[in-house]
Amino acid sequence: MTVPQIVIDTNVLISGVRSNKGASFRLLQLVGKSQFDIHLSVPLVLEYQDVLSRPSVVLPITPTDIEHLIAFHCFVATHHNIFFLWRSFLPDPKDDMVLELAVKANCDFVVTYNSRDFTGVEKFGVKIATPAEFLNVIGVER
Repeated sequence: MTVPQIVIDTNVLISGVRSNKGASFRLLQLVGKSQFDIHLSVPLVLEYQDVLSRPSVVLPITPTDIEHLIAFHCFVATHHNIFFLWRSFLPDPKDDMVLELAVKANCDFVVTYNSRDFTGVEKFGVKIATPAEFLNVIGVER
């Protein structure tokens, strides 16, 4: 069986950091453990940093913890440069950035809570799953 290839949307990262309960947290616990591979691009890492560092986003971790989390994801991820832009295929340009990465990386899934915002991406061979749905796909209990 091949290891699923995924992109983790920012909303999943925030959810997993906000609470140590639920599917997002469980998914983040599995990053780097060989049950799936994550893929990153510079724009997605910058978005992770931006959103996790916003004063309006209250998190139970320190700025140093945020840096370590992002550094770990960068360490274990496969990195991609994106040389094409389809803007705008999806309603939100930041979702287009995630889709572009998923297509470039030949990912199986984008893991997100905004599945409605990714309508139509199946034409690119990418599936959309919530963290709970993805954990079910790989046979992991929450």
